Amino acid sequence: MLDIRQLGKAYGDFQALRSVTLQAQAGEVFGLLGANGAGKTTLLRTLATLLSPTSGSASVAGFDIVRQAPQVRARIGLVSGGMGLHDRLTGRETLRYFASLYGLSAEHAEERIGVLDEQLDLRDLLDVRAGGFSTGMKQKIVVARALIHDPPVLLLDEAASGLDVLARRTLLDLVLTLRSRERLIVYSTHVMSEVEELCDRLAVISGGEVLQVGSAAQLVAESGEKNLERAFFKLLSAQQEAARG
Repeated sequence: MLDIRQLGKAYGDFQALRSVTLQAQAGEVFGLLGANGAGKTTLLRTLATLLSPTSGSASVAGFDIVRQAPQVRARIGLVSGGMGLHDRLTGRETLRYFASLYGLSAEHAEERIGVLDEQLDLRDLLDVRAGGFSTGMKQKIVVARALIHDPPVLLLDEAASGLDVLARRTLLDLVLTLRSRERLIVYSTHVMSEVEELCDRLAVISGGEVLQVGSAAQLVAESGEKNLERAFFKLLSAQQEAARG
């Protein structure tokens, strides 16, 4: 479902991704755990074909992200920072518009909007212009927009950011529900509790590098620490010591 081989992304002399190699399969939630600036967003946007890699390769749902970018885009849903809404459109109008871009009929679009309304508790957001939304309200519609075409691969980049406690709970429960439908969800976060609850496996990323891959329990056990947070910081410390030589 997801196959990444020595993927790199450079901006001049700055290496945002360094030979990232990962594989993930349908039916799992795969976490990307790292501090801000670790390379998580760059990785997800490269997989979503919004950025072009400078080395290596990757395929999503069997399609190469460079040579078959249109096919990749048709099979993913992406939630990432900076993906704003048009202030003058209601939530429903936004979802209808994006459904049309994915080739859904008007009838199918309304059916999907109904499903997402139930799953995400959209309520009045559907018929209110986005210019009046709070940050959390906007994020709900952004998540719904990513799911409107029912994609087999969902890329979530800090998707719970800005959500209040109830909306966050709704999102986390939705991720668990979607996992049971045999799709792949790549979940990027710096929140340890989200990783521990949601992710079957995770990759710890720092400085554009993958430091370790495994389940949260495996990472904790191999670190000799008491919890995931301590294991995470131990990995970062080891990386920093290696960089100092």
